[in-house]
Amino acid sequence: MQFGFGAPVSGALARPQSLARIAGEGEAIGYDYCTISDHVVIPRDIEARYPYSDTGEFPSRSRGDRHEQLAAVAFIAGKTSRLRLVTSVTVVPHRPGVLLAKMLATIDVLSDGRLTWGIGAGWMKEEFEALGLPPFAERGAVTDEYILACRELWTKDDPRFDGRYVKFSNILFDPKPVQKHLPIWVGGESGPALRRTARLGDGWYPIGTNPQHRLDSMKRFAAGVERLRGLAHEAGRDPKAIALAYRVTQWGRALPARADDGERRLFSGEIADVVADLRAFRDFGVGHVDFNFDGATADEMLANMRRFREDVLAKV
Repeated sequence: MQFGFGAPVSGALARPQSLARIAGEGEAIGYDYCTISDHVVIPRDIEARYPYSDTGEFPSRSRGDRHEQLAAVAFIAGKTSRLRLVTSVTVVPHRPGVLLAKMLATIDVLSDGRLTWGIGAGWMKEEFEALGLPPFAERGAVTDEYILACRELWTKDDPRFDGRYVKFSNILFDPKPVQKHLPIWVGGESGPALRRTARLGDGWYPIGTNPQHRLDSMKRFAAGVERLRGLAHEAGRDPKAIALAYRVTQWGRALPARADDGERRLFSGEIADVVADLRAFRDFGVGHVDFNFDGATADEMLANMRRFREDVLAKV
């Protein structure tokens, strides 16, 4: 099992010196990957519901200054040598399809094959409108088509694509990614996200706190995986070929001990409880779990990362 941490791309810790230090020392501490989030602009007024809180309100801490995701990934790649880089997640329609493929291929080449492309279709309608993107209602279709177009560009010597949202032919696209098959983790917990994972994904990468599709107990998570495997079988794919990853946004005693289905809430309780949940995930076949770490300064965040590595992860 591999463990990751969230790299700060907004706020004071996203300043170059702090971000480079957190990424570099996170690698030295022994974390396997870091995650980098994606917003290009934050509208002042947001009516769209944020999927990962009970209130639907976008977190206030996420509204400040923020780096563009893929530029930040490239920066972190240059400050590290082993750490894997996971986009968490790229809102696929935010960037034109061919340009997106080129940016990702460049990052993979310059990082010597350390990129994992976590993807999602997006939820913030106002941000789509500010960026002048295709209609928000078509974001799922755009996402699927861009994924196919990216793979065409990454793998074919004479790439050609004739879709609704992206078209190309008679072009050169080099260099290709270092990874012969650049891994795609599909974020999201909804039916469309599961179907996208089953058809196009190399991994499923949910968050447990979506109130519309909770995965905050082992029973619920296992049911989600079972549904995914059924959809993969229907799509003609080997369900075991789809990796399982999970993003943990909160843990410890601050969480209620029970989810609202009556089962134990994942990652609640004492250190021993969190260790037990990670062991259960490992035994179930989850290969990757990542965490957010608090800290007003780089020193504080890194201290929390070291403590968690020693007290929890070393015991899994």
